[in-house]
Amino acid sequence: MKLPCPRPVRAVLEGRYARLEPLSLAHAEGLLAASADAASFDYLFDAPPRDLADLESYIRQKAASEDPLFHAVVDRASGVAGGRQTFMRITPEHGVIEIGNILWGPAIARTRVATEALYLAAKHVFEDLGYRRFEWKCNDLNAPSKRAARRFGFAFEGVFRQHMWVKGANRDTAWFAMLDRDWPRLRAAYERWLEPSNFDAHGRQRAGLDAAAALGEN
Repeated sequence: MKLPCPRPVRAVLEGRYARLEPLSLAHAEGLLAASADAASFDYLFDAPPRDLADLESYIRQKAASEDPLFHAVVDRASGVAGGRQTFMRITPEHGVIEIGNILWGPAIARTRVATEALYLAAKHVFEDLGYRRFEWKCNDLNAPSKRAARRFGFAFEGVFRQHMWVKGANRDTAWFAMLDRDWPRLRAAYERWLEPSNFDAHGRQRAGLDAAAALGEN
């Protein structure tokens, strides 16, 4: 292991179903559709865009950010951005990085596209950049996010009480992480699930993904 790790840079990460692209104005219309459900912003730091102009202003600001480093999640089948995610709290000297600001809109949520978007991020973190630890944090009230973290193979590590003040309220933060030593088994679980043969003609999974089981945690 060699520290510090390199910082992630704006790069395209290509998968079978998903492509992570550096966030740009080209993604605005797709992300506006992905933002239509205001409830999906309940546990995010930002608010739903008021209109396309508001979203474009947001994109201009965030596209220039180095940390968080924003990617659009593009559905390769449609070519449309169905969501966004970031690398954030990037700590090269310790080899620690977090995925956050996740908004997977209704077109990609709970599909192969969203799962592969997470897989592509984790693979890049561990294999290309050599990080030791990949974190997932969320509001402790956000039960769907906590279920997703476990499904993806992030181990629960505890709750930091009153960790943040967000949108006028205390936030208790649930912490999850996967480690470099976990990744070989997690990668195998992801790749089995992402195989085209695991899906029927309608895109429904034949066998579910429970990456935590690959680590003997279930």
